[in-house]
Amino acid sequence: MRTSYKFLILTAILATCYAMMAARPTSGDESPASAKGESAPQSELDKVIDLGREIVMSTNTHPLSKPFVGNDLTCTSCHLDAGTDPAAATFLGCATAYPAWSPREERVITLEDRVLNCFMRSMNGTRPDNGSPVSVAITTYITSLSSGEKIAMNHKNPLGPNHVPPLKLDLAKADIKNGAAVYQDQCAVCHGDNGLGNEDGPPVWGPRSYNQGAGLAQVPKLASWLKVAMPLGDPSLTDQESLDLAAYINAQERPEFKLEEHLGEGKPNK
Repeated sequence: MRTSYKFLILTAILATCYAMMAARPTSGDESPASAKGESAPQSELDKVIDLGREIVMSTNTHPLSKPFVGNDLTCTSCHLDAGTDPAAATFLGCATAYPAWSPREERVITLEDRVLNCFMRSMNGTRPDNGSPVSVAITTYITSLSSGEKIAMNHKNPLGPNHVPPLKLDLAKADIKNGAAVYQDQCAVCHGDNGLGNEDGPPVWGPRSYNQGAGLAQVPKLASWLKVAMPLGDPSLTDQESLDLAAYINAQERPEFKLEEHLGEGKPNK
């Protein structure tokens, strides 16, 4: 009789323990709110990361970035899928390369400098202030895509570890006439017969596209990018087609680049 009583007590204790274990979250990261099917509160850092992504996706229309943009491009026009495309000028791992030496500016620059310079060149706009809300948001978003990666600052160029690999090209062999044919066959449907863009794609030349100071205004860089990025969703151009197309696109008119017209007050950039 005494043994049966002890057995009942032990059974009750074990049952209580099992019930308590079943009620605990299955993961150490799961909050009480998520255990109840509720959304965990978003941290202030997460909010800035999300804001940065919004700006990257709609740079020319977002209230924070629009005043600094002078054309119809967004960050994701070149950095596809908000910089998460692994090949087309990706942001993945990019923050690990900074601070980096910049041959163009002849100084060490930060990731923030690199981002803000794009406003002057690719966006044909003006450079936001360091530490401004738009600057902090974009840089924070890009940095979030390097979480967990090892820092490996670049001593030669401001390029991330997954930057677009340059093609081995002979510029003398660029065929602009063939580039025009490739454009009409592969690009016009999204960027317009006149290159000025439409609802499906941004302008690739003309007054609302990147200016002559942008990286893609250089035929080798544009050709290398086209090779891994276009046509959108199915990059399939040959090396020669990429070269011919880049030469054709960059032979068209686009805004000149005069640094003094793009700098904010007291900016030390070149």
